[in-house]
Amino acid sequence: MRLAFAGTPEFARVALAALIAQGHQVELVLTQSDRPAGRGMKTSLGPVKACAVQHGIPVLQPRGLKLDGRFAEDAAEAHARLRDLAVPVLVVAAYGLILPQSLLDIPATACLNIHASLLPRWRGAAPIERAIEAGDNQTGVTIMRMEAGLDTGPLLLSRATPIDSSENAAHLRTRLADLGAAAIGTALEMIAAGPVQWLPQAENQASYAAKLDKAEAAVDFRLTPEALVRRIHAFDPQPGVLAHYRGTPVRLCDARVSSQAQQEPAGTITALDRDGVHIACSGGAICVTELQRSGARRLPAGEFLRGFALEPGERFA
Repeated sequence: MRLAFAGTPEFARVALAALIAQGHQVELVLTQSDRPAGRGMKTSLGPVKACAVQHGIPVLQPRGLKLDGRFAEDAAEAHARLRDLAVPVLVVAAYGLILPQSLLDIPATACLNIHASLLPRWRGAAPIERAIEAGDNQTGVTIMRMEAGLDTGPLLLSRATPIDSSENAAHLRTRLADLGAAAIGTALEMIAAGPVQWLPQAENQASYAAKLDKAEAAVDFRLTPEALVRRIHAFDPQPGVLAHYRGTPVRLCDARVSSQAQQEPAGTITALDRDGVHIACSGGAICVTELQRSGARRLPAGEFLRGFALEPGERFA
């Protein structure tokens, strides 16, 4: 099928690479502007742009897509390119820019979005993290037809997968990227065979996945052990969960619920053993198994403790 593609991070690159491998004719890629990254803050190609360049696909990087917005000139160019190409489908995955109705109306068939949740649950910017944080036992990907509302369009198909209690956001995102790549291939086959049935979303079952805020990285030992472990997993790798020990910031990278009973105030180090660092919280304790100091590598607890002394009875803040 002739199509255009809009996406930016690795999650989207997996889908783009799969579409190319499946033989679809990707005639244009829209992706966000190149940004500095890494310790040296050097500007490098994003995952989707790098994939497009590798396969000789034209790339457009508009700073905005609203014809009456701040970057109206960029938007007008993107609109014109899509109209000139007259592709029947635009596939969108983690693009990062709002697509106005004027652009959504250009493809003759549909703008299809690969969304990393089982819609209508977890509409919005951070569905993977919020699903883990909430303790959902499953999530998945949904292929939907885009409309002006936030992830409100009708559904074509969904693919579910369980969430393991030890799974962090990075690992789950990798699995969902593969699931989404397979699902969009199936969706395009369905559209090519046509006609397809679009299912409206059940509005009374909708929930919102708010964008992650750096302020959420501050550790909260008032949470129950289960809730704090879920937050540590949900915020790995970003924004992380950050505590302070004697004024030194320490990131809690991985954890599980501790079997040790505790009566100490929340944040108190109750034990150090081969399993990890046990820290009191509301109604129990967590066992932190990976930690990281600022500017250093994340390390298993035993290795971390050989280079940074923690004392039982002391408190994290």
